[in-house]
Amino acid sequence: MFPTKYRRRNTVAFTVLAYFTFVAGVVMFSIGLYNAENLQLNEKGYYIAVMILVAVGAILTQKVTRDNAEDDDILAEQERHLNNLRTPVNSKES
Repeated sequence: MFPTKYRRRNTVAFTVLAYFTFVAGVVMFSIGLYNAENLQLNEKGYYIAVMILVAVGAILTQKVTRDNAEDDDILAEQERHLNNLRTPVNSKES
């Protein structure tokens, strides 16, 4: 009987979305800083929204990176375990 195969917690789409959110927030914030001369009230709201986007993107990217690293370790351990089960053991004593 074989143990159940471990599945990754994050799909490729979720991982790409996490990195995209972080990069998009940093790019949008950089564009806003480049174009800022006098900040009006609506522009301050824009900066607050972009800072929140960057914070969420950073947290999400950290979580995805950590989860993917842990999943790689678990999958490698599971693969070693399955290889040990498949390898015949010679129990001849000389």
